[in-house]
Amino acid sequence: MVNKNLMELLTKKYIIVELIPTSSIPETGEIIQISALKLDGLRLLDRFDYRLTENKLPIPEMISWISYDKESFTYLDSSRNILTEFTKWSEDLPILILDEIYTPKYLSKLKNQLFPILSFLDEVYSTDIIDKLIDKYKLQPSNYIVDLLYESLIQKLS
Repeated sequence: MVNKNLMELLTKKYIIVELIPTSSIPETGEIIQISALKLDGLRLLDRFDYRLTENKLPIPEMISWISYDKESFTYLDSSRNILTEFTKWSEDLPILILDEIYTPKYLSKLKNQLFPILSFLDEVYSTDIIDKLIDKYKLQPSNYIVDLLYESLIQKLS
């Protein structure tokens, strides 16, 4: 059975976002990466892939977390600049997020409405939710959680 809210979502423009911070607390952490997809229903309109410049990472060991697909990202010198660009890019569209402890906090200053994407997939957040979605929808693993969430929405409707 397809979630009624998911069917309503398919008639609108919205964004799915993945945010990687250095800490779960925005006051002491930095955003090191934001990947997002702008969608109209299930049609991809645009992509946002920004990272903090490696020499600005407050914890150098985190380079290994974001060492994939370097040429696919735009690099900026501060988390504030990444968030400013994301704010412009996201317009006033609703944003679907993983409902873990940090993403809502980092995006709290945006005027966009935030919605937990897992409610559209009839799932609840757990530390292994991405593995569960990969298994449930027979997805190919990806470095981009945002892509896996998008593919899960597509599969949910199949």
